[in-house]
Amino acid sequence: MTAILKVDTIQDTSGNNIINESSDTITIGASGDTTNIIGTLQNNGSAVAVANTPAFYATMSGNQSYSSSGAVQKVSFDSEYWDTASAYDASSNYRFTPQTAGKYLVYGCVYAATFANESMSGGAVYIKKNGSNYQGVAGNNTHNTPEFQTVGTPFSIAVEMNGSSDYIECYVQITFSSGTCNINHDNNGKASFWGANKLIGV
Repeated sequence: MTAILKVDTIQDTSGNNIINESSDTITIGASGDTTNIIGTLQNNGSAVAVANTPAFYATMSGNQSYSSSGAVQKVSFDSEYWDTASAYDASSNYRFTPQTAGKYLVYGCVYAATFANESMSGGAVYIKKNGSNYQGVAGNNTHNTPEFQTVGTPFSIAVEMNGSSDYIECYVQITFSSGTCNINHDNNGKASFWGANKLIGV
């Protein structure tokens, strides 16, 4: 036997609304209540995400040679610490292509090293979206030699991604006097790093 219960409001023994339906809007609980959900909360058949994922964090396995003063060069972050959705390419393109639409917090820092009698006169870090400059962080200080320093400053920005084809990459531009310059990974491999995670509620 099948039974159908038709009501607009379900209340507790004290007369407080537990569930109320009005104008096709269902309200569960009231202000001050704690609502425990056992099972999977869904939105139109899909599980509602409660984690800041997709997310990744990558560093460098070794120093990267920087080509020439003033050049704009992609940073080869080739060592992953985590990549929750296998959305970061750490082997060839060094890009993040999340397959979930949303706004992402992108953060990182690039560490550079010059050698011998060279000096570093400036640098910038660029986050490129789909191959075009999206955001840059620049530094303008002149330093004595030899020099280890961050290029620009540690950065954190927000980037909106379409969840299918949008991707981001990290580039650097360094100005130095002569000789050679490295994008440096340091002894523990974490001097230069970047990552991203999906923001919730925006």
